[in-house]
Amino acid sequence: MATRDHRYVIIGNGAAGTTCAETLRKNDPNCSITVLTNEPYPLYNRVALPRFLKGIVREEKVFMRTVAQHDERQITLLTGVLVKSVDAEGHSVLLEDDRELPYDALLVATGGWPNRMPCPGGDHPAVFNFQTMDDTKAIIAEATPGRSAVVAGGSFIAYELAEGFAMRGLHTTWLMRNKPFLRRTLDAEAGAIVDDLAGDHGVEIIYGEEVREIIPANGMLHHVVTTSGREVQADVMGVGVGLTLNTQLLAGTGVELRKGIVTDQYLRTNVPDIYAAGDVADFFDVHVEKHNTMGTWDNALSHGRTAGINMAGGEEVYHEVPTYTSPLFSSNIAVMGVTAENRPDLEFVTRAVPEEREYKKLFFLEDRLVGAVTIGRPRGRKRLLQMMHTGERITGSREALLDAG
Repeated sequence: MATRDHRYVIIGNGAAGTTCAETLRKNDPNCSITVLTNEPYPLYNRVALPRFLKGIVREEKVFMRTVAQHDERQITLLTGVLVKSVDAEGHSVLLEDDRELPYDALLVATGGWPNRMPCPGGDHPAVFNFQTMDDTKAIIAEATPGRSAVVAGGSFIAYELAEGFAMRGLHTTWLMRNKPFLRRTLDAEAGAIVDDLAGDHGVEIIYGEEVREIIPANGMLHHVVTTSGREVQADVMGVGVGLTLNTQLLAGTGVELRKGIVTDQYLRTNVPDIYAAGDVADFFDVHVEKHNTMGTWDNALSHGRTAGINMAGGEEVYHEVPTYTSPLFSSNIAVMGVTAENRPDLEFVTRAVPEEREYKKLFFLEDRLVGAVTIGRPRGRKRLLQMMHTGERITGSREALLDAG
């Protein structure tokens, strides 16, 4: 008797979802693949959105796939759709328009929703999150030179908004509740370097303040009031205060949920034939031997590949060292592997050279290097990544590794 071709459904068409679909096509040529997204677009490069915001790249350069390319690969892309529920026992996905999609294996790669400002006025149309193409286009429409901007939050998203506003000629104030920037990963010396870099670009950083209220005038955004009562002029506001991961569609399925969707090192959940990848996956990280969430593009690409192999019958352990690199005003920052953001008990060594705007922090689990953060020149990063990937045992001085390169 002939067997039926496998049916794969993927919820989310970001880096993880699209990579998984293309990996499935290579590993299971006769299968059917359906990819679902609530956005109206095929895959675009979210890492390029800050450059689009700053005016460095054009909109068309942000896109990475077209509908025609999906058609060529026989991948069905359904845009602008929402998932109502997942029937794990019946192996089907129910959409908001009541269409039902049966699956033999399901990948959930839904990422997260950026948190809105939790204060009066937080829903004003000139208060923006920064995650999607549509977010970016809306911000650009408001971010005209000579206006004033306020950014709230101590995250990478907040930094990217502050830099984007400044490069578009806005008078930019960056408010952070805690000091320094990326406080769970960096320290005071690194924070001072970031302060100097921001000041060079005209960005004023104010620590120890949160937005208490957002005040409009004549329907337009006018200013924000901080927790100390300070008033800061704002014609536009950017928000980078974290994500809420999109796990709710698996409620009631029996899939284990914590902060994200819990998986093993193969990206399998505890429910048969359901996998998770990308930002939303709380995956078992073999490098640090515990569960971990990782919100980077690099991690999502690697997750998508591993999930695609395993959904098609493979047994591949996810064993990558995720990296995130970004411009940092006139410098750059790189985060590699696992840091105190994910595992606070890691030991570390640091070196800061403020006059050269250089900083390096290395994280260790017992006698292995498992993570690093650098500000400044990329010297030595390749060697550090190699050590993390191979699990090389460190027998000499940890401080000597600060000179790697």
